[in-house]
Amino acid sequence: MSTSAGAVGAVGETTQPCPQCGAEIRADGRFTVWCAGCDWNVDPGQPVAEHGKLERRRRRLTRRHGERLLGEVAAGETLRPRRDAAGIAAHLLALAVHGVTVALAVGAVWFLVTGWGGAGVVLGVFLAVLAWTLRPRFSELPDDRPLLGRADAPALFGLIDEVAAVVGTRGVDTVAVSAELNASVTTYGIRGRRLLTLGLPLWEILTPQERIAVLGHELGHYSNGDTRHGLIIGNALRSLSIWRYFVAPTPDPTLVEAFVNLVYLVPRSLLQGLLALLDRLTLRATQRAEYLADSMAARAGSTEAAASVMNRFLVLDSAETMLRREANAQQVGRGRRGTADREPWQGLWERLRAHMASIPETEYERQRRVAALRGHSVDATHPPTHLRRTCLLTGPPLSAAVTPDAGTESRISTELAAASRTVAQRIVKHGLAH
Repeated sequence: MSTSAGAVGAVGETTQPCPQCGAEIRADGRFTVWCAGCDWNVDPGQPVAEHGKLERRRRRLTRRHGERLLGEVAAGETLRPRRDAAGIAAHLLALAVHGVTVALAVGAVWFLVTGWGGAGVVLGVFLAVLAWTLRPRFSELPDDRPLLGRADAPALFGLIDEVAAVVGTRGVDTVAVSAELNASVTTYGIRGRRLLTLGLPLWEILTPQERIAVLGHELGHYSNGDTRHGLIIGNALRSLSIWRYFVAPTPDPTLVEAFVNLVYLVPRSLLQGLLALLDRLTLRATQRAEYLADSMAARAGSTEAAASVMNRFLVLDSAETMLRREANAQQVGRGRRGTADREPWQGLWERLRAHMASIPETEYERQRRVAALRGHSVDATHPPTHLRRTCLLTGPPLSAAVTPDAGTESRISTELAAASRTVAQRIVKHGLAH
């Protein structure tokens, strides 16, 4: 945050001349002071450090793929799910990875049965443990957050079903409520039941129409067939990561450990190459899936609401800072109850909404420019946010297919009340990490 002095206007507002071009700057003193005319101080911070070659390569590819897909949309092409040669190759590679796991399991059984005078039993047990560690996993329901079924929240599930019908899929089986500034979908159990995770901090700062757009985006992943997070490819990526962990070099090695590091050099390079290859084969399809999910968000909630959600994601750091401040205040004793009948967590969501509503448009604009400079994205596999927003605004604007009325919003709020209270208590007591 800049602390440059200037003439003070309204509370928190300052005015000063730009030291680079001389234009008058009107800024909210809580945020970075910058010049919209010449971009002075638009990005005073340091870029977030990227850990590992794979992440750096992934971010470069996501930006390149994102620009190409944006070019397709700008040329008038309609994005559709596509099974291409890269997707087929990714599935074949993933099946080969799982084939190794199966071979280990078969080998374990063979050695355990034959025995080989006792040595085979030891080897069989080792292979069995290795195969068990590498086995494909089915996700389970989380046990650390409130869970809602259809009977618990009929209005919420009714809204989800309505949005799902618009994006061409079915609804979900369970909703998990978390303390994350995010939303996501996945499957759980051997039957592939569907789970929607709603981060209450994100849900609370969105307008009703923005919430529809978020639901449209997340449910759109089911209809678009995002294979990267599917059972076959997702578990293959996980298995390769475990293999890489097994052969990772020992830091500050002894003489023996240095020899082991040298022996593992070839398999480690091979595993790194396989991970990079599978990542590259699936990344373009993942980018396409995100753009398709964005189009579903616009179809369900309107183009305006979907683009507004992109803006929200650019300033989520401010929301996170505010929530951490609330938690820190409680931990040092400044956030204890102010009255006999009021706990520190009460009114948290109202305070969060008020904070987000107070962010000036100049800060949104600054963050949009920073996003274009840095290639901001939700994570290393998502397309750059500014490209996603541009893609949404390139085509003809769509009106909302789903518009909840005030009664529906009120019923959903009532259904989420208990979970909302639980999440607010956790944030204030333990912070966002819990």
